[in-house]
Parts: sequence; structure tokens; C-alpha cells
Amino acid sequence: MADMESANTNTLKNLGLLLVVGITALFILLFLFFYYSGPSRAFGPEQPIPFSHNVHSGVKQIQCQYCHPYVAYSNWPGLPPVEKCLHCHNYIIAKHPWIQKEHQYFDTNTPTPWKKVNYVAEHVLFNHQRHINRNLSCQECHGQVQNLHRLPHKHWYMEDCITCHRRMNANMDCWLACHS
Repeated sequence: MADMESANTNTLKNLGLLLVVGITALFILLFLFFYYSGPSRAFGPEQPIPFSHNVHSGVKQIQCQYCHPYVAYSNWPGLPPVEKCLHCHNYIIAKHPWIQKEHQYFDTNTPTPWKKVNYVAEHVLFNHQRHINRNLSCQECHGQVQNLHRLPHKHWYMEDCITCHRRMNANMDCWLACHS
């Protein structure tokens, strides 16, 4: 009888220990889930100069091509050079600390180290020029950026392209369209 009570006590201790370990693991998993998928996940990286697409392309209605000058004739859209920003900001809020930081980049002949937010697989050759020449608006792929201060990360997958190409009745030949 004493052996049975001892066995029951050990079983309860083991179950209690197992329960504590299980609850701890659950809390760790929940913490990691919410930490990595929380509200900040919807935003891309902080940029060296806090640039607001909402202010520039929304409120001020500056066309995308003004800041991304190569989009109509290159595979890459191009990022705005320091001089492009200072074209306006030598006169508009010129003394603002962020604009002063932009002046530091200009004075040291250093490009603004903008951080990438849109990603495609390395083997994909995405051609902005083809899309612009088909009269697709930037919003078709990039969404309503004119309503956003900070752009979200976007990983482009083949499914995204295929869905759009089917909807637009565009070229579906893999090697001619994307993988050349």
C-alpha cells in the first residue's frame, strides 16, 4: 500500500512538472509569435530618413516617377539620390533635423542608405519598364502607398505574378516573362 501511495505521489509530481514545462513552452511560443508577428511586422525597416509616402505622394501628389526615375526604362525603379530630395528641401523645411541629416549625406558625397522593402527571388528578373509601358499604375502592385507613412515589407512570390498575369491576360511564358 505504501508503494502504491509512493507511485501515485511520483506520478502526480511528474504530471505537475510536465504541466509546468508545457505551460512555460506555450508562453514562450506565444511570446515569440506575437513578438515576430505583431503590429510592427506590417511595416518595413526604419529608413535612415523617416520618409512618408503619405506626405509626398498623397498630400503633395508627387508622381512616383519623380523619386523613382528609372522605372520607365529599366528593370529597377531607382532610389532617389540625395540631390533629388534637396531639390525641394533646400527650401521646404530646410532646417528640420532630418533634412539636415540629408545635407550631411550630400556634403560627404554619400548616397542616402535607403533600406529595401520589396523582395523577389534572386532568380527572378522583374522588369519595371514592361509594367509601366503597359500602363499599369504603381498602386496595382505596391498598393495605396500614398496612404502610408512607412511601407511594409513585401516578399513577391510566383503566385502573385501568375495571378496578376492571368487577370491581365499577360504573357505567361516563364522564360520570356520573368526568368530571363
